[in-house]
Amino acid sequence: MPVPDQRDPELTRSRLEAWLPSQLPGATRISVEAVQTPATTGFSAETLLFEAGWLTAAGERRHERLVAKVAPTGFQIFPEPRFAEQFRLLQKLAGTQIAVPPVHWYEPDPAVLGAPFYVMSRIDGQVPTDMPPYHTDGWLTQVSPAERESIWWDGLSVLAQVHALDVAGLDLGFVNQPGYGPTGLSQRLNYYEHYLHWAYDGQVPVAEAALRWLRERQPAEDAEPVLLWGDARIGNIIFSAGKAVAVLDWELATIGQPEEDLAWFLYLDRHHSDGVGAPRLAGFPDAAATIARYQQLTGRTLRHMDYYEVLSGFKFAVVLARIGQLFIGYDLVPPDNDFPYNNTATQLLARILGLPPPGGEMFVPDLGRAS
Repeated sequence: MPVPDQRDPELTRSRLEAWLPSQLPGATRISVEAVQTPATTGFSAETLLFEAGWLTAAGERRHERLVAKVAPTGFQIFPEPRFAEQFRLLQKLAGTQIAVPPVHWYEPDPAVLGAPFYVMSRIDGQVPTDMPPYHTDGWLTQVSPAERESIWWDGLSVLAQVHALDVAGLDLGFVNQPGYGPTGLSQRLNYYEHYLHWAYDGQVPVAEAALRWLRERQPAEDAEPVLLWGDARIGNIIFSAGKAVAVLDWELATIGQPEEDLAWFLYLDRHHSDGVGAPRLAGFPDAAATIARYQQLTGRTLRHMDYYEVLSGFKFAVVLARIGQLFIGYDLVPPDNDFPYNNTATQLLARILGLPPPGGEMFVPDLGRAS
């Protein structure tokens, strides 16, 4: 979801061009061009597209199409951006079967672009859209049901591959957050309780009811924990001809049970159809078939998926509470607007829990479309 924030493309170009020599020892004739800065920028990170050329010390001419991911500089969507961790994790994943974009450089000094950033290669393809939700509009409505099915299954295969990674062998434990409690559900509930209180100045009754429900019914997690993508969904994958070519957005990565990731994968798709009052596009397999295929891919029996669905709904309600607070902070809605606690996430969560809807007619800010 975007907020207004226009960079000066020429100033950005000149700063990147002045910065690149420090990352390319021995290179000469370094140039930056074709900088694309967004008219709007995301809450969690800003994306800048550019091209760079240089002559290597060996006399080879190089040209790269690149992406700079810039940490949020004003309001932020998460309490802890964990920006350097994202870069480190992408470096680790680059040596695995997970198709992440190659990452090149990390710059912690905010003097260059106003905030820390990292640079990675640009990958061609298409990403299922959140705005508008991909079941309602966008390129996925134009492809065949067979291609949608391929996209879904390939996304699920990516998830299974993530969960098969050797956490200890790859030294991935740094994404865990022990400051919030022991690995798994206790940690996640503590983190999101903290997040909820930080996110919004008011109350989100449906989220608070869900948190009580989750604590009262918390199941044991006695299976081996795995790396969790954290924001596992087809909307965080670049596809080409129905196949995943790049896996994006690792800012919520952590350690836990795979049911948590799969439930989020299913829940965000449900939100983009049922949650916004739209029919699900033909070709996408249903939840039961998805769970069965995941178990076949991994040989792992899934448990408590109903619980993890509520957890997903709770987490998304917290995220949208924060986004609602940011709408207020950016004057996109009035200060007394009910969007932080009455939105598509809280409405869907209330239905799942059998609770009354959180308010009257739901207000949806008109922010235009963004891919």
